Amino acid sequence: MPFYALEDYVPVVDPTAFVHPTATLIGDAIVGPGCYVGPGASMRGDFGRVTLSKGANLQDNCVMHSFPGNEALVEEDGHIGHGAVLHGCTIGRGVLVGMSSVIMDGAVIGERSFVAAMSFVKAGFEVPPKSLVAGIPAKIVRELSEQEVEWKAGGTLEYQKLAQRCLASFRECEPLSEMEAGRKPRPATERVPLDVLKKSRV
Repeated sequence: MPFYALEDYVPVVDPTAFVHPTATLIGDAIVGPGCYVGPGASMRGDFGRVTLSKGANLQDNCVMHSFPGNEALVEEDGHIGHGAVLHGCTIGRGVLVGMSSVIMDGAVIGERSFVAAMSFVKAGFEVPPKSLVAGIPAKIVRELSEQEVEWKAGGTLEYQKLAQRCLASFRECEPLSEMEAGRKPRPATERVPLDVLKKSRV
């Protein structure tokens, strides 16, 4: 796996976390208990510290970086969607950062908030707890409902379970030349996309 020490700083990964073999951790990069770090993710602790707290996930092709002496921090149960960039910001407990969003230096996303997909959060912007922010630049749209917050918590739990599944059975292999007869898809769960959930409860 691509873990790299830089000067006296060696990445730290809790034994209960899963870091994909194609993710890259450099220097002062910290991955806490039960975390999931996806394929192609980059945690560059070469200037400031980059930290994933307990139960957080950093999905495919995400980037965490910071200015010297600062920290990019994802607090407990933070959920960072595919392709997001976090630079010197603080992502509060239970926050969802949507796919391809960019969060800049000194921004603070309050706990249990959502950053909509493809949003740009300006440096120093502060988001109150339990808020939806969206846009370029991102603005506060409204307060989140308990239903939305509960939906997010379920998604984060699935990633915590995924870390356990990967620790138990993830392995490199050769692909099959054709699909086996009778191969079944993974079973569905009760989780549905948020828009479907809202429509079902109107």
